[in-house]
This record gives sequence, structure tokens and C-alpha cells, in this order.
Amino acid sequence: MERARRASHAGSWYTNDARKLEEELNGWLGAAGLTKSPDVRAVIAPHAGYSYSGRCAAYAFGNIDPTNISRVFLLGPSHHYYTPKCALTRASVYCTPIGDLPVDQEVIEELSATGKFEFMDLNVDEAEHSMEMHLPYLAKVFQGHNVKVVPILVGALSSQNEALYGQLLSKYVDDPKNFFSVSSDFCHWGSRFSYTYYEKKHGAIHKSIEALDRMGMEIIETGDPVAFKEYLQEYENTICGRHPISVFLHMLKHCSTKIKIGFVRYEQSSQCKNMRDSSVSYASAAAKVAGASGEEDKQD
Repeated sequence: MERARRASHAGSWYTNDARKLEEELNGWLGAAGLTKSPDVRAVIAPHAGYSYSGRCAAYAFGNIDPTNISRVFLLGPSHHYYTPKCALTRASVYCTPIGDLPVDQEVIEELSATGKFEFMDLNVDEAEHSMEMHLPYLAKVFQGHNVKVVPILVGALSSQNEALYGQLLSKYVDDPKNFFSVSSDFCHWGSRFSYTYYEKKHGAIHKSIEALDRMGMEIIETGDPVAFKEYLQEYENTICGRHPISVFLHMLKHCSTKIKIGFVRYEQSSQCKNMRDSSVSYASAAAKVAGASGEEDKQD
């Protein structure tokens, strides 16, 4: 029996009008003007409402060459549901206004058989936006291609569990038919997020936030999960996808394929100038097979 996960945030976080959504995605992908590369094997992309982070996300998804990919693993943080583990979906299909993405039941069963994963109920799945916000872009990029998804909700993992799941998932990185979509926003700044770290030496508050985010982005680019953990402990930067990113860094550490992460875009929802302001940062990265030709110049 088909169990569909509805596009529960369509109509609020992004338009549920298929024609309008296609237009928006085409516009953002066109503006990013990236060359699709088969060497890109993963992206890190934001998951805010499209009016905030849709443009930034295009700089991640615009890199994808769908030709040889048959499976996309989604790694998204859990915003509402507490679990110290990773959770698998019970749905058999993920819906979007521009086309549905079937879930790869075979891989879900394979992961479940390890005994390390739990299953999330459909209501938990539909309440979470972190993976859903990647789906319209994936449906768009993979239009006309047969692709299945493997959604994994990443809970509040200990460092030990981040390493465990990274090791467990690393074998999938070595199959070039697999792709990974890692969901995260960056700094959530302001009293409403209980985070107001500010280093005056950088000038305006938004410059201080950018310096803090870029420090984190540079550490992620080194591929070192321990250094990333130390950065988070020292600055407590409110990167909501820190667990999915950490799992991904452990995956890259344990797989045989050498893959290098490179950030290509950074934006903020608004520029904070005083302590009453608030903002959320968005960053997009592409992870490429190392030594692959056509390394893009970094764009800001």
C-alpha cells in the first residue's frame, strides 16, 4: 500500500502552484548560472522558506548532473521531534507540487536491518520541514530521470553516534549512482534565538555573524569532523544542521572516494545592525570528487 508524505509546507513555506513553483526554481537556477557536473556527489543547502533561502539553495542544486544518479539520500535535522538516533521514513513516496519522488524501500530495509535506526511516524515526517524544502529542487533537477529518495531524519546525536552513522553510511558514498543532500541553515542570530554573539572588531553585527559563519564553513571544507565539533563547542554557533553535517563529514572520512566540499554561496535573511535585530544565515556547498576537472571559482 502506498503511503504518501504530503507536501505539508506547500502553500506556506513555498507556493503550491506548480506553474509558479517551476517558474521560481527555473529563475533561481538560471540566475545562479552553474555548470552541471557529474563530479558533484553531494550538496549542503538551506531549508528556510523559499522567499528567504530559495535563491541561495539554487547555488547548491544547480551543480547537479542528474544523468547517472539513481538515488538521493536526504539528511535533515529534527526541529520538533527529539531522538538521540537517526530515523527512517515510513512513507513510500514524498510528494511535491511538481512531481513525486518514490522512496527507495530496499535501502530503507537495509538500513533498518542494522538495528541502529528508528522509524518516524508520518505526522513527525510531515511536521518536519528540513528535508521537504530540498524536495522541489530535487524534483526539478531530476525531472525526466528515474530517481528514488532515502530520507534520514538526523536526531540530537552524540559525537559518538555522529561517527557511528557516518561510518555506517560511508559505503553508499562510494557508489557514484548515489547522491547526498544535506540540509542546514547557518547562524540564527538575535535574542529570539537566544544567540547574540558579537565580536566588535568585525564592525557591524552582520559582519561579525558572517565572519563566524565563514570560519565554520572553512572548517567544514577541511572535512574534519573533530575540528567542526571544537568550533561548535567554542562559539556555539546556531547551525541547525550541525548533526547532519557532522555525519556527512564522518561519511567522507570513512569512504574510499576522495571528496572535497566547497562553499559557493553565502547570504543572510537581513543585515543585523543593532541588538534588537535578528537574522538567519544561509550557505550552499557542493561536494566534488577530489582532483576532478573544472573546479569552480568560489562565488560570493
